[in-house]
Amino acid sequence: MSSPSRSGAFAEQVDRRLEKFSESISFDHRLVIQDINGSIAHAKMLATQRILTDEEAAAICRELEIIGGQIQNGEIPLRAELEDIHMHVEKALIDRLGDVGRKLHTARSRNDQISTDFRLWIRDSIDRVDLLLLELQKAFVQRCTPDLHVIIPAYTHTQRAQPVLAAHYWLAYCEKLERDRERLRDCRHRVNRSPLGGAAVAGTSLNIDRYATARMLGFEEVMANSLDISSDRDFVLETAFCLTTIMLHLSTWAEEWILWSTTEFDFIELPHAFCTGSSIMPQKVNPDTIELIRGKSARVVGNLQQAIVLLKGLPLAYNRDLQEDKQPLFDSFETVEACLELAIPVVAQSKLKIDSIATRLEDGYLDATTLMEYLMKRGLPQRQAHHAVGSLVRAAMQQKLQLRQLPLSAFQELDPTLDSSVFDILGTANAIQSFQSYGSTAPNQVQQQIDEWKKSLGLTS
Repeated sequence: MSSPSRSGAFAEQVDRRLEKFSESISFDHRLVIQDINGSIAHAKMLATQRILTDEEAAAICRELEIIGGQIQNGEIPLRAELEDIHMHVEKALIDRLGDVGRKLHTARSRNDQISTDFRLWIRDSIDRVDLLLLELQKAFVQRCTPDLHVIIPAYTHTQRAQPVLAAHYWLAYCEKLERDRERLRDCRHRVNRSPLGGAAVAGTSLNIDRYATARMLGFEEVMANSLDISSDRDFVLETAFCLTTIMLHLSTWAEEWILWSTTEFDFIELPHAFCTGSSIMPQKVNPDTIELIRGKSARVVGNLQQAIVLLKGLPLAYNRDLQEDKQPLFDSFETVEACLELAIPVVAQSKLKIDSIATRLEDGYLDATTLMEYLMKRGLPQRQAHHAVGSLVRAAMQQKLQLRQLPLSAFQELDPTLDSSVFDILGTANAIQSFQSYGSTAPNQVQQQIDEWKKSLGLTS
């Protein structure tokens, strides 16, 4: 059978090898509901514009609803010679309605049709991911109150730096996830623009109403240039970037918790329901779930790169290359959703190993910066105070002592006016209390942020 997309201009039947090479139904069948909804809106608009009769439109819409369900249920087989989801729907419609079915494609092309379908699918997928990001934020925030007074070391360059509250750490990820949600919301606005009615490349001479179909499909705006409609895949790139950023954040979190779960760190116990064992070493409890989240970030990064390279150098307007835009984005959404669905319970059910953390919390001179700032408050220039505290740290290291274990005389060598009150800012617990700036790990600042997050996420009664 010749492809239904081939007109009478062709002198030969399509080669079977081309049918197999060029089909997209094996992956764009995911768009069946969006294709049905777009076609119903198009048929209703054609009737309103008196291009179809009301009876024709009603028959088309009725059969489209049935066809959509049958394709979803596997009652209509997927066939390579029908190329894509559009032609499967159209062939089924023509088989049932004859010439009335053939009228549906009036004033549209597969070029604007696929852009419409894909935008509708992405819009729905963005909404699902946003809800998952919200649930992950809630999981972090719900840890904050029970972990509020737990102090952990913060790291720079993978070296111990300063003490922070564990709740401050949880909220850092809430901030990252919030930016992810903001990017998705902003991206959704540009996705949610209707290309339907742009037709092949130049528009149509028929009296259609593009604003009517846009309203029926829930689009915010109508795209203004038919050439742009046919060629635009900015929305694919932007969506792929947003998903990539989400995965980079998840990968960073996974990397840290993988380290934290090691015997060397011993900061956190991951839920065993999300860990696996070894085929040979019976003692192993491996963090496979979050290792896979870290690993799957590479897929999503690669999908973004694939989309960028695909679009590089394409001329206006539609080119068949654009058929390759869907698989990477389908995969990115599926990967991100799967990772988020697992990250939520891992975050919620993991337990900080508080005693283990406390045992080594004073290692690494986490209070050194606080001591430096204490000297600055007493009038010592920052660079001078920085050098002086560094010398004091070196002396403490040589004696295998903490700063607070040094004698007062060691501090008075820096400043003879110092008295025993210097010990009030030493040690991680005292250092935490010394912070004051907005956004810092000061307990009052962290509590304020917890309250604000609970309110914004609907976690307060």
